[in-house]
Amino acid sequence: MFDIKGIVEPETLNEALDMLNKNTSLKIIAGGTDVLIRLHHRNIENVELISLRKIEGLDEIKILENKDIEIGAMTSFRKIFRNQIITDNISILGEAAVSMGGPQVRNMATIGGNICNGAVSADSASTLYALNAKLKLQNSNGERIIPINEFYLGPGKVDLKKDEILTKIIIEKKSYENTKGHYIKFSNRKAMDIAMIGVAVVLIEEDNKFKDLRIALGVAAPTPIRCIEAENYAKGIEINEENIESIAKETMKSTKARNSWRASKDFREHLIKVLTVRAIKEIINKGDVQ
Repeated sequence: MFDIKGIVEPETLNEALDMLNKNTSLKIIAGGTDVLIRLHHRNIENVELISLRKIEGLDEIKILENKDIEIGAMTSFRKIFRNQIITDNISILGEAAVSMGGPQVRNMATIGGNICNGAVSADSASTLYALNAKLKLQNSNGERIIPINEFYLGPGKVDLKKDEILTKIIIEKKSYENTKGHYIKFSNRKAMDIAMIGVAVVLIEEDNKFKDLRIALGVAAPTPIRCIEAENYAKGIEINEENIESIAKETMKSTKARNSWRASKDFREHLIKVLTVRAIKEIINKGDVQ
């Protein structure tokens, strides 16, 4: 059923990095929910896999001494939406995690695999964009840390070298402190479907004004995007119905929606405006802003 040439299962990160350094044709498998589907459809064949499942410490969620949050790349979506650190500090990521497929998929799928797959529809991607996430990438010679928006290069393309492993997702204290957010996924079906549009909104309110507003979208361009024009427009203006509608219109300056078999360009743009308004109001109406 699967055209697999072989599979290795290192037990330490150093062992895995050494294997990749010696054999860059190895294909990393995390939860397997993406790779196995590609194998099933013969999109990749005669592949040698390197599984990260046995490596301890890659599925941990913790707050560091400087209050930055670290999420291991092998953390499952089930663990993310059930984790108290996520719930207390970046609940928007928990909302994205619980929207990811059904229970069986969430038990297996990992946040690192979701990111590295490079899919513009990845439920975690737009949320991590809104949280200004950084990614720690390691190889046998060292590590590099890059903003997530520099990681996505195009549809299905990411800046991951053949000898590298994504090990950590970092949310800095300054990027989540005093913020509240909301994620909305719109799909053709109510559950277990790929997002037609994903909207992630993070905001800080001060004196009934937008002190900071971040709007990130999935499936609105070749990669996940931030709506910078709308965010700049929102800074310092009063939180009211008219301004929220205007902010939603400003998001159109950043989008590059297209026609596809799933939805037309016009419908996607309509959804983006409607869901942006809904996400902002959901945060405010719940009294979630600080």
